[in-house]
Amino acid sequence: MPRLLLMASAGMLALGGLMHARAFGKAASAVASSSLPVFYGSSLKALWLIDSATLLVLSAVFGLVAARPVLASGTVITLLALIPGATAALLYIFMGTFLPAHILLASALMTMVAGVLAGRRTMR
Repeated sequence: MPRLLLMASAGMLALGGLMHARAFGKAASAVASSSLPVFYGSSLKALWLIDSATLLVLSAVFGLVAARPVLASGTVITLLALIPGATAALLYIFMGTFLPAHILLASALMTMVAGVLAGRRTMR
């Protein structure tokens, strides 16, 4: 069951990361047509792509751990779940109800459950 949860989470994060990266052009256009100071516009563009990269790398890690569970303990898996969980929380705080936040929250919850189940398995 932990493997299945991690693979589902990895798939959701990969899809989200790719969709987010594809939308970069729209974000860059919005920055270009805004009156934001250059520093803040450049920061927004960097953070946009940083988020995409984080989602894709985390997806790869979850996929790798699903394929080779000995590479991470249940505790490490649970701690990694805090990344999409914290991102979802910040999206809810600053943007309100938003589909990507729901997807990140679902990914975080599945990963946390996978971590707890993996931890129980190693304790036996």
